[in-house]
Amino acid sequence: MFGPEGPSLRELAVQALSSVEHGYDLLAPKFDRTPFRTSGAVLDAVAGALAPAGPFEDGLDLCCGTGAGTELLTGLCRRSVTGVDLSAGMLEVARRRVCPAGGPGVAWVRGDARALPFTAAFDLVVSFGAFGHFLPRELPGLFRRVHSVLRPGGRFAFPVFAPPRPARAAYWTLLGFDAVMRVRNALWRPPFVMYYRTFRLGEVLGGLGDAGFGVELYPLPEFGWRADGSPRARLVAARRLTPRPAA
Repeated sequence: MFGPEGPSLRELAVQALSSVEHGYDLLAPKFDRTPFRTSGAVLDAVAGALAPAGPFEDGLDLCCGTGAGTELLTGLCRRSVTGVDLSAGMLEVARRRVCPAGGPGVAWVRGDARALPFTAAFDLVVSFGAFGHFLPRELPGLFRRVHSVLRPGGRFAFPVFAPPRPARAAYWTLLGFDAVMRVRNALWRPPFVMYYRTFRLGEVLGGLGDAGFGVELYPLPEFGWRADGSPRARLVAARRLTPRPAA
């Protein structure tokens, strides 16, 4: 990541002391050369899991970044694909890199996922690696907004990975990262919301149900299995039910 094509340690430090929006504007030109970008293996696994339910007409990539998920949607949707992100810098990179020849039309919208500027216009919404940018108390409202932009029966899909166990170094790495971010946000403004251990599957499933979704989980066998037989990765596929339960 600190090679000649990736961001330097100084650049990452400046990003971390910025707001989420401005930080990603700064990182955008080099984002695709960092480990933060969603891997091709994840994109391929999700595309394979969603393909039997398609094709879809209109798709939305929520918090699209540089457009990796948007590009995935161009292979699943027939009419249109939209990428929405808060960062103008990330959208500018996405416009340059996602240029499908033929296929659905592609549009880019700068906007906040918590206040999506759409009506019920989509059959499929996907998101990759974005949920750490939302505090747990914000997720119920986010799920309601996604519900509102889906047509009846539309799907909201995203991958989730089983958390590492305490015996693994990754567990302590993520725990340490979240602790540093909490200290940073207590001492510095504006906050930079990015936490790895706040998106808990049980709470997410409950929040989706409360928002009016019926939820199914599909293993992504490409990523293997844990010692207890559970998958290391799952696809959450939440279908919009009509009407949404009363608050």
